[in-house]
Amino acid sequence: MNNLKSRLLATVMTLCVAVSGCKQVIPEQGLVPGIPWLLGSTLIQLKPFGYEKAEYFVTGTARSYVSSNPLTLDGKWMVEPDEEAEFKTRMVVYRPSDPTKFNGTVIIEWLNVSGGTEASSEWIMAHTELMRSGYAWIGVSAQKSGIDGNGVQVLALSLPLKTINPRRYSTLVHPGDKFSYDIFSQVAKAVIDPQDFNPLGELTLERAIASGESQSADYLLTYVNAIAPRENLFDGYLIHSRIHGSAPLTPDPLASDLNFESRDSVQVRDDLPVPVLILQTETDLTILGSYPDRQPDTDRFRLWEVAGSAHADRYVGNLGLVDKGDNPNVAAVVESRYAVPVLVKCDEPVNSGPQHFVVKAAIAALDSWIRSGVPPTPAERLAVDELTATIIRDEYGNALGGIRTPYVDVPVAALSGEGQPGDVFCAIYGTTRLLDDDTLASLYPSNADYVEAVSDSVDSAVSKGFLLEPDGDLIKAWAELSGIGD
Repeated sequence: MNNLKSRLLATVMTLCVAVSGCKQVIPEQGLVPGIPWLLGSTLIQLKPFGYEKAEYFVTGTARSYVSSNPLTLDGKWMVEPDEEAEFKTRMVVYRPSDPTKFNGTVIIEWLNVSGGTEASSEWIMAHTELMRSGYAWIGVSAQKSGIDGNGVQVLALSLPLKTINPRRYSTLVHPGDKFSYDIFSQVAKAVIDPQDFNPLGELTLERAIASGESQSADYLLTYVNAIAPRENLFDGYLIHSRIHGSAPLTPDPLASDLNFESRDSVQVRDDLPVPVLILQTETDLTILGSYPDRQPDTDRFRLWEVAGSAHADRYVGNLGLVDKGDNPNVAAVVESRYAVPVLVKCDEPVNSGPQHFVVKAAIAALDSWIRSGVPPTPAERLAVDELTATIIRDEYGNALGGIRTPYVDVPVAALSGEGQPGDVFCAIYGTTRLLDDDTLASLYPSNADYVEAVSDSVDSAVSKGFLLEPDGDLIKAWAELSGIGD
């Protein structure tokens, strides 16, 4: 029996596809007990939500790209293949167990490696919407430092795959980040156009959205401008929290992604046949320098800037790890200095604003845009002083302009993407400063007044597509439980 099992596993582990070389299924028995498949992800069990997880290896020959012309502001870049190198990487798959529950859309996320390990920022922020609406999600190990630990991380911590589980991941091979763009394409091809083996199992794919947040957005923007016109793989792109400029075609393995001051401004090219949505926090415009990269909306481009939000926040570092989508306390505005429970405590309370709720709405809006061809509602830009490139704020300390939610229109705190002292890690977590009792009493004479104002603001945001109704209901429920005005 053991010999038969070994032969069956050996057969399964050598499934090949024409577009991406050999694909190898990693059996669950290969996991080290107590170590999740993706450290920077949610901690909840997927099965109660009708979801399952899998992991696959992808092997092939990747190309790097070069451009003989300057990379211009308009993003209309022409590149050509340069070098070739063998690779072996992996994808992590979260998918509905019942094919009838699948909505036809997969989110393919470029995993973030800034923290010294691979993190699924988009999944953490949006998982409640992805599971309640039947999306599939795939995280791609596109960059070398996520596998080998080489390169520069924001944190001193380094937990690449080969350190987390050398027995499982020792055979992975990444030739360097100049090949990351084609590695991302090849993994996507294996999902979008499967041959002998489908990573989505019995699911029938209709739409594929590429996403990347922060450092991954930096690379995905370069991908959109340089590689997307060549490959034509995705039906839409979500670029989330980009920094100034974009990643180079040939990244320096020893250079930090945060050294962006000397970069030229870059916009999304306007000739793609598929939609692109960029979602930005306050931090992204100011501390991370993307304000000069703004561009106007078109019928294929939307820019969403979210008032009261920070690049990272209390949700992504704490609540999002265990959020099941049914707890109104997730909508609470509180002061907490912990960016990461126990491990990282900042000097000031970190931002507890609405970013994750708007991310969920952005994914739904992009998916609807692809299906219907109708663009989302245009969003007002954040109010910025052009001379100082600083955000203009109201009397309570909240940003003017941008996407409006109860967090800034019915304030109980000053929520900012700025103002956090300390190292670069805490600096991107923004701040929360609760309003004093006298101010709250003057704004909301009773809890009923507060609840009514929150409900009106939620309904307005939902009608514009900037919040989803289930999340709006959570915000309303927390307002009733908050005791504000009593």
